Amino acid sequence: MSENRHRHAAGQVIERHRHDEHQLVYVIRGVLAVHTDRGAWVACADRAVWMPAGTWHEHRVYGASEVLTLMFPTHDAPLDGAAPTVIAVSTLLRELLLAGTEPGLGAAEAGRLHAVLRDRLRRAHDQPLTLPEARDPRLAHACRLVTDDLSRPRTTAWLARHTGTSERTLSRLFRLEFGTTYPQWRTTTRVFHAMIQLAEGASVTQTAHRCGWATPSAFVETFTRTMGRTPGSYRATA
Repeated sequence: MSENRHRHAAGQVIERHRHDEHQLVYVIRGVLAVHTDRGAWVACADRAVWMPAGTWHEHRVYGASEVLTLMFPTHDAPLDGAAPTVIAVSTLLRELLLAGTEPGLGAAEAGRLHAVLRDRLRRAHDQPLTLPEARDPRLAHACRLVTDDLSRPRTTAWLARHTGTSERTLSRLFRLEFGTTYPQWRTTTRVFHAMIQLAEGASVTQTAHRCGWATPSAFVETFTRTMGRTPGSYRATA
């Protein structure tokens, strides 16, 4: 296992690339969005992204960030699966990630820390916060119309009219490609973008308005239910 820590300026993009080994991406500070042909994932203080070997991806940084990456050989991976996934980072796992990448560790100490780290990764739970990439052009168009202006609540009927399809077809495409309903997808999308807004310094009220919640309290309720913490506490650590 090898590891690196990097500091990135807000807005920095790491161009599309891939690795011969598996990669775990964890953000000590800030927010990092990982984009692949399958969709987008978010790494932050309580979620890490597992990127399987050979997966083409790019990183986009939101807010001044410090990013930790760990590489694992393909024959000795602590996590299964051929697709990217998001895992929960517990307090213990976070401390192991930080301690295991401290400079100047002796080989014996590093080996012990890495062994425990692998054990905890094997026990980590999935925490999916994923924006899958639409394949059908009608669905892709509908998704773009929503994300281009999240402050405006778009109904399925409105989207159907502007994509030249029917409400029934559009609803079917959301279920078929994303395995979810349109309202569920839109909620995930708004939370995804809210994380970015908060990392870039927006207030809770500003974020609620920009991402389409009617009131800040409604935003706080949805964000807390999805992320397990309030947007205020998330903003303080981003």
